[in-house]
Amino acid sequence: MYLGHFSLREAPFAITPDTEFFYPHEGVQASLNMLLVALRSGEGFVKVVGELGCGKTVLCRQLLKLLQSECVTAYIPNPDMGPDDLLMALVQELGMVVSRPLSRHKILGALHACLLGHAAQGRSVVLCIDEAQAIPLRTVESIRLLSNLETEKRKLLQIVLLGQPELEQKLALPEIRQLLQRITFSEYLGPMHASRVPVYLQHRLQVAALNAHTDTEVFVPQAAEALALWSGGVPRLLNIMAHKCLMLAYGEGVYRVSARHVLLAAQDTPGVRRSPPQASPWWQRWRAHWALRSKSV
Repeated sequence: MYLGHFSLREAPFAITPDTEFFYPHEGVQASLNMLLVALRSGEGFVKVVGELGCGKTVLCRQLLKLLQSECVTAYIPNPDMGPDDLLMALVQELGMVVSRPLSRHKILGALHACLLGHAAQGRSVVLCIDEAQAIPLRTVESIRLLSNLETEKRKLLQIVLLGQPELEQKLALPEIRQLLQRITFSEYLGPMHASRVPVYLQHRLQVAALNAHTDTEVFVPQAAEALALWSGGVPRLLNIMAHKCLMLAYGEGVYRVSARHVLLAAQDTPGVRRSPPQASPWWQRWRAHWALRSKSV
């Protein structure tokens, strides 16, 4: 592995949603700000819709990290379950113990009492549902009913939905329009702007650095620009390609990632742009150079 070669303590471009590597580019910071303001204002339902690989899960975990000292939080990463199973998942997340025999009426009663207890202590309860586009229709109504748990002054349970664009299509269905009407704040999370990519790469290298002497300018400007073009600014694709670039540089025994490394990584990565749009002059010259060289071989 290349960690020793680049003086790193851990892999800087892993695709796991590690909040230690959280990078607040404009889009994700806007989404985070909206969520914090809405939840701190007592809103009952908010949502974030984002493209595949744009960082919804790490945003969710960063939100939970920031809220952990302010309120009680619950997190459901995979809501593809029936109404009763989702209700039990929430009960378990809140650390509740419900005596057997179990029934939906008993569980809802215990949940209501639990939420009232937290409210009496001045604590809000926030439920974050990731991959919300996977919620079955029969379960959506159950989630809406959970939002009915309230006092005359406040919601007892605040719910955050995070999902892919398919979530918008699901919420637009006539049979669940009542839920859509309850969502008071919404934000779109898209790809990172190309100008942020060099800083993003350096940021992750700094977080993963072994010590203060670790070189964090591994990606030359042309390589960073090429990564932005091929990935379209999607963080997951950036991470996958950057990881492959470091492996290629390590295999060659060099300490700089070049545009050639990026091209090789792009050719080996599904989902990247096959014809990067708006290619810059340096990219056109570089591509023409390699085309001529290939013909001469």
